[in-house]
Amino acid sequence: MDNVLTLISNPAVVVLDDSTVSTARAALDALGMVTADADWLAPGQAVDIEFSADLAAAEAAVRTALGSAPIDVIAQSSQRRKKKLLIADMDSTIVEGETLDELAEFAGLKDAIAAITQRAMQGELDFAEALHERVAMLKDLDESFLADTMAGVKLNPGAETLIATMRAGGAVTALISGGFSYFTDRIRQQVGFDSSLGNRLDIQGGKLTGHVIPPIVDKDKKCEMLIDMAEQQNLSLSDTMTIGDGANDVPMLTKAGTGIAYHAHPIARQAARARLDHADLTGALFVQGYRRDAFS
Repeated sequence: MDNVLTLISNPAVVVLDDSTVSTARAALDALGMVTADADWLAPGQAVDIEFSADLAAAEAAVRTALGSAPIDVIAQSSQRRKKKLLIADMDSTIVEGETLDELAEFAGLKDAIAAITQRAMQGELDFAEALHERVAMLKDLDESFLADTMAGVKLNPGAETLIATMRAGGAVTALISGGFSYFTDRIRQQVGFDSSLGNRLDIQGGKLTGHVIPPIVDKDKKCEMLIDMAEQQNLSLSDTMTIGDGANDVPMLTKAGTGIAYHAHPIARQAARARLDHADLTGALFVQGYRRDAFS
């Protein structure tokens, strides 16, 4: 069979069982689709069901059948599932929250800046303009607060396993962010990415000047990085995966072979072919057909 439906639950809330699989298969059967036996990638956490017929119809039918159950549903071709290049967004994807918002707390401006961030991530504001506006508000903030902010940054569950497993499988991994290189450089080292890219803050005399050093890492730069890295590795875009959560990620999510909206804003969820609303970051491995016992 040419297609596969993957059901994934969060490992902290195991709700996936044989009954769930039966419900999913019944939904596919009702569409006249031929299905194979369930293939468990991880007991209680992820399962593949191979089927024949339309991807969108299959995914929609199973989502409807499962209702509000906290289970992610991804229908895709069973060919070339394992990707050779992964590019991941940082803020609210690889790490919890937005690093710029957390930095702003030291200036007493977290709420004001977070409100702008939220609108930018929802696609309501031009990203570059929103970035310049927020950084300007931090003028004269002592650079020592960058380290203080970094000390409080937490990885999202599964981040290290995702990158270690893909690298062990021969994939190249990159971290990119509309946030700042101070954080991307350190998260790259902590998690194990091959490379990283972020915006550069202008700092003079130990204080932020309120400016960002060009060029700006925006949605176009993220997509450009995907295309460039695929060319450098002699890869087809079908062999690539991207993962992100906001408007700034949409072009790279739609351009990649598999784009995953991760616990994302509506604009990213609607644009991406796949989405993870419940699973942790290891869900991106199950999407590729990795089995739990193959995780690094």
